[in-house]
Amino acid sequence: MGAKPVYERLTADARGDVVVFLIGMRINRFRSVRSWLPAFRAMPRMLRELSRDPESGLLHHVLLTANPRVFYVVQYWSSKEKLLEYASRTDREHRPAWAAFNRAVRVGRGAVGIWHETYEVPAGRYENLYYGMPPWGLGAAHGVVPVARRGERAADRLAAGDTA
Repeated sequence: MGAKPVYERLTADARGDVVVFLIGMRINRFRSVRSWLPAFRAMPRMLRELSRDPESGLLHHVLLTANPRVFYVVQYWSSKEKLLEYASRTDREHRPAWAAFNRAVRVGRGAVGIWHETYEVPAGRYENLYYGMPPWGLGAAHGVVPVARRGERAADRLAAGDTA
């Protein structure tokens, strides 16, 4: 990421509910490349497809790794409806990737695992602060504003969210 750090106390300019989707994979057997490589390669294709379509609902994503076996993506969506719509569309990358993964799992017998978690966070139930960071996470998804506009303390920003 080539973005420069911003040395100002900032908070995300998110309004209303926030949808966060975590999805990842765990390589259980490194030698079973045919079982895990298709899942590993499918995610970047889906993210490129979503990023090219401003109407998809994907606002921002971050690719992460927990260790040499676990890879995951934190995604921020405009709504749960947009997330579910993408997952169910037969004309997009997700459905073929899901079918291929299911075939690979049957053949690979546990060589790879996947997981996902979806969170719909109500307004007033999230808070954040960024300092010395380029745009990140929820702030990258929704833009940022100076902390003073939402409150200097985390408790203030959470309270302000109840009325935003």
